[in-house]
Amino acid sequence: MIYLPGSTYHVKSLVPLATLTSFRVGGPAQWYVAPRNLEALQASFEWAKTEGLAVTLLGAGSNLLVSDRGLPGLVIGTRHLRHTEFNSDTGQVTAAAGEPLPRLAWQAAERGWQGLEWAVGIPGSVGGAVVMNAGAHKSCVADMLVNTQVLSPSTTLETVTPQQLGYSYRTSLLQGSDRLVTQAVFQLQPGSDPELVLATTSQHLEQRRTTQPYHLPSCGSVFRNPKPYQAGWLIEQTGLKGYQIGRAQVAQRHANFILNCGGATASDIFQLINYVQQQVEQHWAIRLEPEVRILGQFQ
Repeated sequence: MIYLPGSTYHVKSLVPLATLTSFRVGGPAQWYVAPRNLEALQASFEWAKTEGLAVTLLGAGSNLLVSDRGLPGLVIGTRHLRHTEFNSDTGQVTAAAGEPLPRLAWQAAERGWQGLEWAVGIPGSVGGAVVMNAGAHKSCVADMLVNTQVLSPSTTLETVTPQQLGYSYRTSLLQGSDRLVTQAVFQLQPGSDPELVLATTSQHLEQRRTTQPYHLPSCGSVFRNPKPYQAGWLIEQTGLKGYQIGRAQVAQRHANFILNCGGATASDIFQLINYVQQQVEQHWAIRLEPEVRILGQFQ
């Protein structure tokens, strides 16, 4: 355990990452820290730079597949970076990177603010949602993002607009970058009846629960939809529902989900992803692109 310079926060060694990802797989982080404020976050970057360590950013861990070998360098977890501020004058909400997206959606609904009803069933954080342009029900982050604050490895803070992020379907220029989202500002529409917004939010959540498998660990949708097709439809039509490698299985309820049926390894899931890609490409001449971020060594 190492204390960060000028901080009460400490960096831990060999922290298991399986408990920090929704797949519940993955080896340890060489070093791990979970700062609770911007100062500690900046100190974490500084420490990694001083030690010559690569930095990996970990939000809610809901869209990640981490290698069984773990990750070298420093893993910075943002799950404790939480705060929200609703501005009634502008109709804008500012949320820290670690805020769970579903919680933010409920908070907005309880105030009668429209715009985030679609986000209630997405088990990620604000930071991850901004990076990957999360979306559902024909809405996405790019539709309502005003700006986002990002921290560079040099610990410089910068406010970035959606136009500067190069948004497209489920991706942005921040994906794969070493810049960390610290907070985001969203434009919502206040003034509605809270009961109506809560009802719509509940309907969205119920729809996801009835069409997607939430009873076993997964990362949500594994592949991007290759428009005009749905990835799940292509996988289902290829006959892969229920196909299993080790303890990893293509879900019966929704074929674009891969489930950890208990005791799966990251390697099981990785092999199943590759197998699905190969089979769909063989049948449809379409190469499915993973939506899940794959981190670490798998070969």
